[in-house]
Amino acid sequence: MRYFMYDVTGGTVDEPDPKTMRRVLDGLAQADDEHPDVSLTHESGWCLSAFSGGLLVWENPDEDAMAPGEMRDVAREEVLRLFGLLAAGDVAAIEALPWQR
Repeated sequence: MRYFMYDVTGGTVDEPDPKTMRRVLDGLAQADDEHPDVSLTHESGWCLSAFSGGLLVWENPDEDAMAPGEMRDVAREEVLRLFGLLAAGDVAAIEALPWQR
């Protein structure tokens, strides 16, 4: 499966391992108004974006019929777990979560 991450500066990391995902997520400490998030995107088009305040956004920009979902106050370890699920292509497990749309 192909997937990639954007770090807080907009740099791309191809197929990061869990340690690299953790490092990219740690970069949220340097988030600002111009670069407020990090994200992981799967080849299917599904994307998880994490923000420093605990906001997590789930979306597929290629799917106009599906509104983005949000969860607030998501713990860092849960974000990492969900990044791992998306990297493995387990879209169904992520979609089954209680997203606010």
